[in-house]
Amino acid sequence: MEGHDQLRKSRVVKVDSKKSWDFFISQATNQGCPVVVHFTAAWCIPSVAMNPFFEELAFSYQDILFILVDVDEVKIVASKMDIKAMPTFLLMREGAPVDKLVGANPKEMRKRIDDFIHSIRSYKTTSKLINAQTNP
Repeated sequence: MEGHDQLRKSRVVKVDSKKSWDFFISQATNQGCPVVVHFTAAWCIPSVAMNPFFEELAFSYQDILFILVDVDEVKIVASKMDIKAMPTFLLMREGAPVDKLVGANPKEMRKRIDDFIHSIRSYKTTSKLINAQTNP
């Protein structure tokens, strides 16, 4: 079974330019899709070690866009998002960061994503209730 895992297509999108960053963030924003970004560097061992876990998260949370950004390849995005250390993980909604986790901590990362998803679902449920009350 392990061999099959290596054959499955990646669900993590690698951003290699500011243009592709802008494209994926605007697409996610337009579709109301939350985003989790892994800012990494090839020379950063903890960052590289998080890649398989990040891929696993992408398969676990199918309704989130997972993006990988190498800070050396796309410096302008790393600078714009105020990334100072690797790995850094950003949780984004509507094009804006809502949470940031610095460091390789898989347990905390999963907890933050669970909380993030819960807050989004709560927000959507509340919005639907408000809309139902205002538009009977």
